[in-house]
Amino acid sequence: MKALVKTKADKGLELMDVPMPEVGPNDVLIKIYKTAICGTDLHIWNWDPWAQKTIPVGMHVGHEYCGIIEKVGSAVTEYKPGEIVSGEGHIVCGHCHNCRRGLFHLCPNTQGVGVNRPGAFAEYLSIPQSNVIRIHKDMPMEIASILDPLGNATHTALSWDLVGEDVLITGAGLIGSMAAAVCKKAGARSVTITDLSDYKLNLASIMGADRTVNVRNGDSLDQAKADLGITEGYGICLEMSGAPACLKDIIRHSSYGACISLLGIQPGGSGIDWNEFVWKGLKMKGIYGREMFRTWQKMDAMLRSGLDVSPIITHRLPYTDFREGFEVMNSGLSGKVVLTWCE
Repeated sequence: MKALVKTKADKGLELMDVPMPEVGPNDVLIKIYKTAICGTDLHIWNWDPWAQKTIPVGMHVGHEYCGIIEKVGSAVTEYKPGEIVSGEGHIVCGHCHNCRRGLFHLCPNTQGVGVNRPGAFAEYLSIPQSNVIRIHKDMPMEIASILDPLGNATHTALSWDLVGEDVLITGAGLIGSMAAAVCKKAGARSVTITDLSDYKLNLASIMGADRTVNVRNGDSLDQAKADLGITEGYGICLEMSGAPACLKDIIRHSSYGACISLLGIQPGGSGIDWNEFVWKGLKMKGIYGREMFRTWQKMDAMLRSGLDVSPIITHRLPYTDFREGFEVMNSGLSGKVVLTWCE
């Protein structure tokens, strides 16, 4: 089968033939129809320090996908060939302390599809049946292919009660923009989002942000709060950028007792004014992946009741044009890029 492989310790991927994946007794073989390029895939493509120490050379990658079940293992009883599915990309051990108490997303032994084991940028993918997510027949496959990052946005946003709250999102990347849509769907009074890119901020506005702030152009959160009638700061703050300055902005502009979700990965040595954190009585939660499988249930319910994330997909390409897809993602002038493997 065809797959996108990290063939060498250098920038890029190569389209080449690889063996069909094995299908164990508890596995499901999925014929891939749609995949989406993730920020993680960009790290792999660019071969940055994280990718160099994480990704096995010679493995095919990718972890955002949708397809149709081709075959099931001998012990699989829940699924059958012909069903439209996606899947949770974190494959957990099932026996550690957190798995035993249902906190699968906090399993320290997690293996990532397309990160630690062969991925979905291929014509076929094999995953355990416990990771399969059945897709409703009315959901477009391209939307199903971006449920993984939408799950990150959903987990980040819905960690707190959003009804009537003023929300600050720092970082208008793809997950930050989707989080804006989730917050509005969940009842936030207002959503403000910050970034350095007018392109990304415009996309965030389309996705539902009430106020955008380009901090590079001199716009300020103080003015945004005044425009929105916010007198005591933001009650919910979602840090999506990984920039230390953004986390400091959150501490400064949050209200007393505010709740903070931290999805962005901070560089080593970054810090905040912990005294202000204490004096304000702030609460912070680190976000990793999706809550398995409650986040998937919440996403499905919101999408089937009107949540529209389709504007986040700006480019659609055949998988043979993958280089163009990665180039446009690297340019910063795109939303999600979806690759078609099978019509």
